[in-house]
Amino acid sequence: MKTIILGAGLSGISTAYFLQEEKGFDDITLLEMESTPGGLCRSIKKNGYIYDIGPHILFSKDKEMLELMLSVLDEGKNDLVRSNQILYKGIKVQYPFENDLSKLPKDDLHYCINAFNHNPYENYNATNMIQFFLKTFGEGITNTYLRPYNEKIWKYDPAFMNTSMVDRIPKPTEEEIRRSAAGETIQGYLHQLYFSFPTKGGIEAVPNGFLRRLDKNKCKVVTDSKVTKIEKKNDVYYVTAGEKTYEADLVISTIPVQALTSAYKDATEELKEKVADLRYNSIIISFVKLPYDLCGENFAFMIPDKNVIFHRISKMDFLGDEYHHSKEEATYMIEVTYRKNDQVDTMSEEDFKKAIKDGLVTIGFAKDEKDVEFIDITKYQYAYVIYDLNHTSNMEFIRDFYNKEGIILNGRFGNFEYWNMDRILRESLELKNRIVENVGEK
Repeated sequence: MKTIILGAGLSGISTAYFLQEEKGFDDITLLEMESTPGGLCRSIKKNGYIYDIGPHILFSKDKEMLELMLSVLDEGKNDLVRSNQILYKGIKVQYPFENDLSKLPKDDLHYCINAFNHNPYENYNATNMIQFFLKTFGEGITNTYLRPYNEKIWKYDPAFMNTSMVDRIPKPTEEEIRRSAAGETIQGYLHQLYFSFPTKGGIEAVPNGFLRRLDKNKCKVVTDSKVTKIEKKNDVYYVTAGEKTYEADLVISTIPVQALTSAYKDATEELKEKVADLRYNSIIISFVKLPYDLCGENFAFMIPDKNVIFHRISKMDFLGDEYHHSKEEATYMIEVTYRKNDQVDTMSEEDFKKAIKDGLVTIGFAKDEKDVEFIDITKYQYAYVIYDLNHTSNMEFIRDFYNKEGIILNGRFGNFEYWNMDRILRESLELKNRIVENVGEK
């Protein structure tokens, strides 16, 4: 069976990895528009430094998929203990916020505890993100941290987002809140407490590990091949990418559903409208160097302060010796989300860099703006799926349309779901099982 996989990010590569072991799948072609595979799991190399498109780490409750990710790291892994902080009014509060409340100023501490203990929202059915926060944590924790941070990262009012991103967050017990308020730092989200990271090569070592395990006699990866046209005739698909047209019996799309719909010849106007209504954020990663380290032995910092342009800053040096160049310096990945034509997108490069420098001084990581050296800036269009209130109905229509066309959707933006690496692997494995089952039934 001739199989075309659109996109060679982790979802496309892992789908090929699982399919190649099945009888009849010995002609698999992955078409990738970039010059290198990897998608959001690519690592950027610049002037001897390496950084990722955001702070990827390897952890999971899905032990099978975690072991699989770790098994493809030919250079090994570093095992690390999470050390993430929230910078709140100049104070380092250990993540998650509700488990380290005693660090807060006295008035804020009382506000958070009292609102949690006397919560008028706890018996309501939460239908959007802000309602979930109020129901679960009360207005104190919501208004001091959760609301401002989520408004900042999503650039979207949480009242217009559904609960898909937050349903999995556990509600702290009254005992945990009391212990947190009394001075005990409680470890939350224990499955994230210990994590691994590739010894060398950045997070790109994971997709590269799977790439090395693709059977070259069965799988071919074609880079610099943007898909521009897809046509279906008599159950055969004709996919044009670059200057070549490929024939396929099966098409699996992991490219953004927006790109797929733009290329698909039989896309209806209603489909195009549904796709156009999908919301997502783009991201700018600034990789900077400072001639000193003022953040200590910590990895990631969340910044809810709206006067600081970035929502998260991560210390690459924390991840191992290969990422730490000098005892006298520190390197940071700085994340800023944006959408096309918004305030961030329309800023000049000079103003953007100035905002980053101002933010570093404000949070106390830089003594002076002139100490901040930019190593690189990377923009990535498709970064975060936004689960707005129309997401579910839009995607039900879109999935139904492509299912009838015989085109399979997979991946974070192919299927428009906020999936982490472990979930992507699980979905690719289950997709392979469904495909093999369906082929067997024909």
